[in-house]
Amino acid sequence: MTVPGRRSSTFIRLLRSGFTDPSAAARLLDADALAAVRADPVLLDALGATADPDLALLGLVRLAEAQPDGELPGLLDTLVSAKPLRDRLLGVLGASEALGDHLARHPRDWLGLITYEAADLHPGLPEFELGLADAHDPVGLRVAYRRCLLSIAARDVCGTIDVAQTAAELADLATATLRAALRIASAAAPEDAALCRLAVIAMGKCGGNELNYVSDVDVIFVGDSVPGADEGKALQAATRLASHLMRICSETTVEGTIWPVDANLRPEGRNGPLVRTLASHLAYYQRWAKTWEFQALLKARAVAGDEALGAEYIAAISPLVWQAAERENFVADVQKMRRRVVDNIPAAQVDRELKLGPGGLRDVEFAVQLLQLVHGRSDATLHSGTTLDALHALAAGGYVGRADAAQLHDAYRFLRAMEHRIQLYRLRRTHLVPEDENDLRRLGRSLGLRTEPVAELNKAWRRHASVVRRLHEKLFYRPLLDAVAQLTPGETRLSPRAAGQRLEALGYADPASALRHLEALASGVTRKAAIQRTLLPVMLGWFAESADPDAGLLNFRKVSDALGKTPWYLRLLRDEGAAAENLARVLSAGRLAPDLLMRAPEAVALLGDPEGLQPRTHEALEQEVLAAVGRAENPEAAVAAARGVRRRELFRTTAADIIGSYGTEDNPAEEDHGALVDRVGGAVSDLTAATVAGALRAAVHSHYGDTLPTRFAVIGVGRFGGHELAYGSDADVLFVHEPREGVDEQEAAKAAQTVIAEMRRLLQLPTTDPPLLIDADLRPEGRSGPLVRTLASYAAYYRRWSLTWESQALLRAEPVAGDADIGASFIELIDPLRYPMEGLGEDAVREIRRLKARMESERLPRGADPTLHTKLGRGGLSDVEWTVQLIQMRHAWAEPGLRTTRTREALAAAHAAGLIPTEEAQILDEAWVLATRVRNAVMLVRGRAGDTFPTEARELAAVGRYLGYAEGTVGELLDDYRRITRRARAVVDELFYGA
Repeated sequence: MTVPGRRSSTFIRLLRSGFTDPSAAARLLDADALAAVRADPVLLDALGATADPDLALLGLVRLAEAQPDGELPGLLDTLVSAKPLRDRLLGVLGASEALGDHLARHPRDWLGLITYEAADLHPGLPEFELGLADAHDPVGLRVAYRRCLLSIAARDVCGTIDVAQTAAELADLATATLRAALRIASAAAPEDAALCRLAVIAMGKCGGNELNYVSDVDVIFVGDSVPGADEGKALQAATRLASHLMRICSETTVEGTIWPVDANLRPEGRNGPLVRTLASHLAYYQRWAKTWEFQALLKARAVAGDEALGAEYIAAISPLVWQAAERENFVADVQKMRRRVVDNIPAAQVDRELKLGPGGLRDVEFAVQLLQLVHGRSDATLHSGTTLDALHALAAGGYVGRADAAQLHDAYRFLRAMEHRIQLYRLRRTHLVPEDENDLRRLGRSLGLRTEPVAELNKAWRRHASVVRRLHEKLFYRPLLDAVAQLTPGETRLSPRAAGQRLEALGYADPASALRHLEALASGVTRKAAIQRTLLPVMLGWFAESADPDAGLLNFRKVSDALGKTPWYLRLLRDEGAAAENLARVLSAGRLAPDLLMRAPEAVALLGDPEGLQPRTHEALEQEVLAAVGRAENPEAAVAAARGVRRRELFRTTAADIIGSYGTEDNPAEEDHGALVDRVGGAVSDLTAATVAGALRAAVHSHYGDTLPTRFAVIGVGRFGGHELAYGSDADVLFVHEPREGVDEQEAAKAAQTVIAEMRRLLQLPTTDPPLLIDADLRPEGRSGPLVRTLASYAAYYRRWSLTWESQALLRAEPVAGDADIGASFIELIDPLRYPMEGLGEDAVREIRRLKARMESERLPRGADPTLHTKLGRGGLSDVEWTVQLIQMRHAWAEPGLRTTRTREALAAAHAAGLIPTEEAQILDEAWVLATRVRNAVMLVRGRAGDTFPTEARELAAVGRYLGYAEGTVGELLDDYRRITRRARAVVDELFYGA
């Protein structure tokens, strides 16, 4: 009798044996079916050793209660007396609810676990075919399949076979099942079978002899006619047989289903014919196949049907598979496919995805397959469809470092073991790690983690996933360094040829030069070389994602040569996670940013500072420039100091632009392209204004000391005044002055002229920096008029002679340097001109339209494609800006929001005021932002300004990358640009021309 309030000894023993619900377990042990063995201590210990003792006991009771009359004693006697049977049976019942259900429905199938002979321990394809031989219909095939699966699961959970052997046995069972299904289908349609030859090619994990417990079985069907038969009718017959085979395996019956047979890896996928001839397959692969299809064919294996036809297929496609790495954009295509897989995982599941998530099984498989395809061209030892065998061969050949291969091998086996046990529980196709505590406990115990199964499981899973994440891309690059560094004697290394092949596959146009750069960076035993060997595997991967990996690596070598002796440089790249990736993006995105960095290498420190890429304010820039100019000994030194600030800040701006456009592993690309454009335009305009202010201060100081005889201001117009300067834009300006009290007007004018000339001279001194040209051609009378005027002179001219286009040019006038009061007075003077009361008259509107039409016909460069010219082309910058400016001149007198020098602000204000419908405003904004980004990209890539897309392939690809287009999709870029600007032009025709 149990004392009230105290637990019984049975309860405590069950608890210690691992039962989570001892009360329910005690009730199950009291079941009549277990009366003969319930007191046997061996049974309780054996149940406690299973992954889920509660589940194992429940399954045992159900099996015992289902035994036919007279057979229960045999089950129980064998259970307590035969340890192999006990471990196998209870191990399965404790790991798989689904197989427990099967045994309850088929209570004599436990007898298949009794035998313990050599053939039984390691069955192969012949044994599984024998096990399915008596199945003559889909239901019988399912029962026989589960019986065979039961034996595999028993060996698996008892540790008789490891995870790789389990996967191979599951693939052998799938092969036997496909053969049996084809046999059943052929028996149902003997006339079809007699008319055709049909070969079944296994793909994916089945083809690679590494199948899961529950997985789609990927296949391709190859058909042909028998001698004398019509090919068309033969293919129809083969298609009927193939379809029937798929239904036999896939359809749900009273015994459930086996697994889906998926033929979507065939040419043209589900849109293509189910069965093709060998010739038709080859024609498709030679002409139309994509890179991923050759990657999939790496695992192709003939498994059922006509053996000769299957062997012909494998022999014919094998050379195509091993030539795939020679295809353009090969590595990029494979990596893009991997990213697409990750992107398609629901956000809520990505952290639990064992197969497809970052650090999952697919990362290992993709990395191994990539290396196989690159080096398998010249090394047949790599021609294996099995991931672990291929990884071993890669390590043996020196294509992968042995330590890296060993870590990946262990991680892959652990992750596959997790996947197997997760699927075994209910025999459902899933790759998600469960969230329920009991499921995690069962999973951990099934993998031998018994002390704290949930905590130990999570720790081991995260550790192995971290190893995969860290290594799966470095795997591709580390051996390149070993090939050139030559550190460890006797270690197998990549040959120069293999290293060249790998670099070429990555997109390096000059592998020999790349290897020389690697050797220069990574060779030797210095601390510097050791850090480089740590950095370079990752850097090479980031370079390879750009349009010009060669330039990225060369630029990295140059920067490293310039800064290699400074103690902080390599430490920054090694320890500040973002710095190295940011540098790689900047160095491989084109010429402008690396050129700026080469002239100010210390600016690389900005890349490791979280705030380092934020644009500085106009006030801070002007203060720094003026302070530097004030410390200079002469005007040349002063402008050199100003240029130094400009160089560093231009690098800051270009780096932020590139990183924001490309994105990094931790921060995706900026989605708001308008914000990117505004930041660049504002930063470059503020920097130009500060530089002009510095040149003005230097010019005044060199000729007049601290005080100029006249008050002088610089007015920015055009893109400068609109805060919309691109990297290569000239600075359009007007100069205005006002003589100081008591100074003769001619003397004041001469002083102003002298300062302007000196400013221009200083800013045009020879330099390697991007030029800063001051353009005053928008002044009254253009080049024929005086370079500088007083306020009164401007007022007189505008009152008497001003043309409509001059008023339009003043829409973007804003003081940028010099005397602030003079600048404000000038703005007060021109406001009535640019925002005329009651708006423009019809004559003025017609004049603006006439000027615009003439500009379109006369100013577009000869031979330029009007659909791709960003400034003057259809729907380009000029179209949008003239449309917005016309609205400003007609309505700004009444709408204060339109009184701005900035195009996008004015466009938004016009929309807010109801002057432009929402859709039309969005169309114009999108076109203007895109055209501006293209101009910025051209300057970043080529290092010189341009209004059209580059014609050189690599430069065009680099522009595409900056704009977010993947490798090989520049055609889409040009199509999108034409489509967006075509829509914008339609809006311009309506709003500007009144069409």
